[in-house]
Amino acid sequence: MKKYCNMQGYSDTTPYEVIKVISDKTLEIRSMTVEKDPSYKAEFVPGGFSAHCTNNRDQKWLIKSNPEGHVFRVRKRKTRMNYGEDIYWHQTARYRLSDKPHYFYDYNF
Repeated sequence: MKKYCNMQGYSDTTPYEVIKVISDKTLEIRSMTVEKDPSYKAEFVPGGFSAHCTNNRDQKWLIKSNPEGHVFRVRKRKTRMNYGEDIYWHQTARYRLSDKPHYFYDYNF
């Protein structure tokens, strides 16, 4: 079983850690703490709604476990909209199992 579960928004990604396997279809996950790495400086040029980030894909984040984080359950779906073996759902949000946590904020959206 993989240790992390990343929520996939439209273009953003948010990390969670798997803290308990309830069954083969249900996991309990907890939110993680994310801080911007000081070595990354977003570069903006005029364009889009107000500006366009030219180095959007070079982001670096410091991700840590958070014992005080929000805990909830995600479940597999039986429908054809499941999108794959490592996909779990909570309400309308999609979570993908991963070997490492990942965070991405789309500055261009």
